[in-house]
Amino acid sequence: MTSNTSNQKIRYAVVGLGWFAQSAALPAFANAENSELVALVSDDPVKLTEISGQYSSVQRTFSYEEYDDCLSSGLIDAVYIALPNHLHRDYTVRAANAKIHVLCEKPMAITEDECEAMIQAVQKNDVKLMIAYRLHLEEANLQAVEVVNSGQLGEPRIFNSVFTQQVEASNIRVDKEIGGGTLDDIGIYCINAARYLFQDEPIEVFATSASNGEKRFQEVEEMTSVILRFPGDRLANFTCSFGAAKVSTYQVVGTKGDLLVKPAYASQGEIKHYLTIDGEMQERKFEPHDQLAAEFVYFSDCILNNKEPEPSGQEGLIDVHIIRALYRSIETGRFVRLDEFDQDQRPTVDQTIKRKPSPKEPELINVAPPGGKS
Repeated sequence: MTSNTSNQKIRYAVVGLGWFAQSAALPAFANAENSELVALVSDDPVKLTEISGQYSSVQRTFSYEEYDDCLSSGLIDAVYIALPNHLHRDYTVRAANAKIHVLCEKPMAITEDECEAMIQAVQKNDVKLMIAYRLHLEEANLQAVEVVNSGQLGEPRIFNSVFTQQVEASNIRVDKEIGGGTLDDIGIYCINAARYLFQDEPIEVFATSASNGEKRFQEVEEMTSVILRFPGDRLANFTCSFGAAKVSTYQVVGTKGDLLVKPAYASQGEIKHYLTIDGEMQERKFEPHDQLAAEFVYFSDCILNNKEPEPSGQEGLIDVHIIRALYRSIETGRFVRLDEFDQDQRPTVDQTIKRKPSPKEPELINVAPPGGKS
């Protein structure tokens, strides 16, 4: 990707300094040539002091109570919001009202009403909003879209995925009040992948959940299995779990062949395709890339050149709508019909952005086990 304003940089504040922000987002600025980390926002003074010392570009730090001061400081053009899900709406709306662009982690919010409020705020204030679907810029997933669209598999009929891992009791992912749960946290990847691989929206959904009785699953389900019915009588199904071994795969099965991707949803490391046509399997490897750097490069380019980000607020809203419908299905034991959404933007191979991974791991300060955003 090239920019017509290649000498300009978008100045960011990172809001929330949990594990993912520290391990993936902050180091990514070194690989994002049109983006600059200038401010940090957290309620942990130790994090603010020690992390700002690791990054020479950081000019100021702010507590959460000082967030509005950060927005009005004149130091920043955009915020990257890596807070727990229940805070996304508030921090996005406040940024938009201050004329600051927003890159917000997924899920976009907890409810559809919150998503709508975020969309209205950015539209009213004429600022950009991008939801951080990093796989919309990642080569292996975009090449999977290309394979499906090419017709090599014939007519795509089935999407099947497993996304599981072990989550500790102290992790915010098992805290219902702040937006934890298998569907919100990892199921969203499977939902989104089915949508961009089928290039369509589901019309009806069903879900059921199960738990093994462990104390860590008192507030949220241990695992959830889902069926998404798409137009053309295509079916997507997946299972996601917080209490099983680490697995991250999806498979698209067509009338002539199938494509298996693993680890499909990984944020780092090598990803492989296994394409089988007429019984013959071909393996393709995709080298590791800095997926967060790609996000910052893409979003900054959208700001600098006044382009609408593809993973838009509408994209985030649709996934949240599906998630809420799935929870209703779990409660009722029935299929739930979905509202119709107009979605004319889909990720394509043209969005691929490659940036080499950071050469060394950053020193992490006061963070929970991998997976937390706080």
